[in-house]
Amino acid sequence: MTVTESPEPTAPKKAMFIVFLVVVIDLLGFGIVLPLLPRYADLFIPAGTSKLMHGLIIGALFSGFSAMQFLFAPLWGRLSDRIGRRPVLLIGLAGSVAFYGLFGYASTLEEQARLGLILLFVSRIGAGLAGATISTAAAVIADCTTPEKRSRGMALIGAAFGLGFTFGPLIAWAGDKLLPDARSGPGYLAAALSAVALALAIGMMPETLRRSADSKPRELWRLRGIGEVLRMKGVGPLVASFFLAVFAFANFEATLALLTQSAFNYGKDTNYLIFAYVGASLMVAQGVIYRRLAGPMGELTLARIGIVLMLLGLANLAGIAAFAGTSGSGGMLAWFLVTLFVAVCGFAFVNPSINSLISKRADPTRQGEVLGVNQSASALARILGPAVGNMLFPLTTRHELPYVLAAGLLLLVLMWSPRLGDA
Repeated sequence: MTVTESPEPTAPKKAMFIVFLVVVIDLLGFGIVLPLLPRYADLFIPAGTSKLMHGLIIGALFSGFSAMQFLFAPLWGRLSDRIGRRPVLLIGLAGSVAFYGLFGYASTLEEQARLGLILLFVSRIGAGLAGATISTAAAVIADCTTPEKRSRGMALIGAAFGLGFTFGPLIAWAGDKLLPDARSGPGYLAAALSAVALALAIGMMPETLRRSADSKPRELWRLRGIGEVLRMKGVGPLVASFFLAVFAFANFEATLALLTQSAFNYGKDTNYLIFAYVGASLMVAQGVIYRRLAGPMGELTLARIGIVLMLLGLANLAGIAAFAGTSGSGGMLAWFLVTLFVAVCGFAFVNPSINSLISKRADPTRQGEVLGVNQSASALARILGPAVGNMLFPLTTRHELPYVLAAGLLLLVLMWSPRLGDA
């Protein structure tokens, strides 16, 4: 294989800017659709369905997206190592256009409930498969940054996520208020936003993969490759720590609306704003605070600080769940909002730090594959975390168990953290 030409001097900055815009726009679509899933599913689930089956169907709609990311993130990453980052990102964005459009169409089929429910599942599975290319976006950042600036680059993706999760739910809330009967609108809007991202990527996204003369194509479907990645020096402990941190955070995300209803009697309108607050906190923490600290402090220090902040935040949520509604709890809402920011700030520190460390320790010719394995572990955590959290939530009257478990897992990660420096 011949050596590819080096990118133009401006190509790295241009590529990072386009990746940032693409992730923001694509996550706007995701943020618009996500809060509406339970309500749309209710339109198609037959009357008389047991509460258990009803919950399983809605849970499957949520977890189908993450299941596809778990299965396909390493594949997309390996493919991007072979054919380049640009075509893989374009394929993913085209898939998002198609499957968000399908979601919009499916939401109109109330008179054909079975078909509507099937198409909702297909749209979520397809969107998850397309969204699994997020690991390729991380590989673009790795291609375009020096090791010294890698963590600041990785934080751009987190900031893009924050923007998407801030304004996506707000757009969904506004649409619900202004056009309550236009059920197809959110899906078609999400598809249109993804189409804008696709057009930007087609017109402006340069290729960032640099192949060397001794690069050799690898098999795309290679289960043993996952084991090889986990056995790479210094990589396995990072992936395991990231899995537990994401599990704890997904546990919190999936039960947050239940907690606000139980503790503060909030309905769906207020929860749109709570989730937007979470997204804004992520955007500020990762896009501003983390990027300023990344240079002088280093990834390992920031990862450990992030674990401590997550532990404090989720332990405080357990306290809020336990004491909400008791006498003398007038300051509970302020405590709750501060706690949310602390927990989200912690995750905002852990995410880019671990991704940056993994990228630095990976074989440069396998960046996409290695980051894909880490994304796959993250997706598995996002499947298991919500399932466990929603099972634990109703087991006690105060609903503190999900956050006690999450804090306990983070305590384990904190005890394990000295080994994260072994490279």
